Amino acid sequence: MTCTQNLLLNTDSYKLSHAAQYPPGTTEVSSYIESRGGALDEIVFFGLQAFLKSVLSKPITRQDIDEAEALALAHMGLFNREGWKVILERHNGFLPLEIQALQEGSVVSPGVPVVQVRNTDPDAFWLVSHIETALLRAVWYPSTVASVSFACKRILRDFIERTSDAPEALLPLQLHDFGARGATSDEAAGLGGLAHLVNFRGTDTLAALLVGRRHYGADVAGISIPASEHSTMTSWGRDGEVDAYANMIRQFGGEGRVLAFVVDSYDLWNSVDEIVGKVLAENIRNTGGRVVIRPDSGVPEEVVPVVIERLMAAFGHTVNGKGYKVLPDFIRIIQGDGVTLDSLPRILKAMTDRGLSTENAAFGMGGGLLQKVDRDTLRWAMKASQIVVRGQVREIYKDPVTDPGKRSKTGRQAVVEQAGRLAATREADLGGQENLLQTVWLNGVLKVETTLDQVRERAEASLGALGGDQ
Repeated sequence: MTCTQNLLLNTDSYKLSHAAQYPPGTTEVSSYIESRGGALDEIVFFGLQAFLKSVLSKPITRQDIDEAEALALAHMGLFNREGWKVILERHNGFLPLEIQALQEGSVVSPGVPVVQVRNTDPDAFWLVSHIETALLRAVWYPSTVASVSFACKRILRDFIERTSDAPEALLPLQLHDFGARGATSDEAAGLGGLAHLVNFRGTDTLAALLVGRRHYGADVAGISIPASEHSTMTSWGRDGEVDAYANMIRQFGGEGRVLAFVVDSYDLWNSVDEIVGKVLAENIRNTGGRVVIRPDSGVPEEVVPVVIERLMAAFGHTVNGKGYKVLPDFIRIIQGDGVTLDSLPRILKAMTDRGLSTENAAFGMGGGLLQKVDRDTLRWAMKASQIVVRGQVREIYKDPVTDPGKRSKTGRQAVVEQAGRLAATREADLGGQENLLQTVWLNGVLKVETTLDQVRERAEASLGALGGDQ
């Protein structure tokens, strides 16, 4: 889960100098991770376990120290070799850290710590700062993707509940992950893809299935269907467009089977009206399964309702118990172009304004799901809040006069439940309440292991508890 494969170098350059910057006699540093707010009000915590199992479970070696020393000395002229030797010789290469965390899948408001870390060896007080780069990255990216996906699920749920008779069965497959090619790396695709699968079941990101299998006990975390792309459709030539669609039905159609093909290689409207709606209409009706067509260009909120209405003109429709029009079960559409957290509600509103149930369409997100996020999307930060110097506890914080929003918390942190929500407090102020920040990692040992099913259950419970008419 890291491109460097050397934990000593999985940090920022300036942190190589931090061991000498703390007050003399420092023996412990404690820091926490939180979202300080941003684009979303609900934060889904996810991804830490993958980092613990894939990165921190591997002890450092003398070769790692030698490699890091050579590079650090050439790079900036200093290296804390003695500190790393302590870890290698005293702890067999495992980092002497205690990491506390909320249960993955927890949904919190901004300002609630999700992770807290401190050193367990007084000679390794500097290690907490050193690990910040890797640890914060391991948390902010999957948690942000999971939060974006969760926000999409809330939007989709609101519309499907109002316009469909079977929202529970349909919602898990309404948002499909198309983001693998747009992610910066296979690692990001896998971790971000699994973060999406906390909320939904549809994905074309195979790397996500591997992360789920290796780190979250998920045999097969998501599903997909046979589907075309423009290269396979245009390979038949413009005059062979009918044959391209017919081949998809012949190859992948059948009782209970679902297939999808793209229909905008040339003239979308001709494809919908003439090829799908007339030439191949009987083939589609008689597959015994479902054909999903994919318009892939244009303004989605303008294109999607019109495509559905043209399909209804060709194949008919029913009116469900909520009063909305629904295509026959054998035909649906999927919109995979231009779908973002911002555009999704506009598309759904355009459908419902025309009396169309949102169950007529599923959606695919690519870059908007896995790539159009950064650390500032939810303003993630890891901040030191307490140190121990010569046995004296010091609560520390930052409070920049130019940005009050960056004021950090003081003291060891805790999280408690208050009126059905999670809230931050100081460990010293618990007063007998249960601290939901539990030790999940201690000195190289995973203390708590969670499954994807458990993560999903927690997020789903929060969607229900917080949901309704927001």
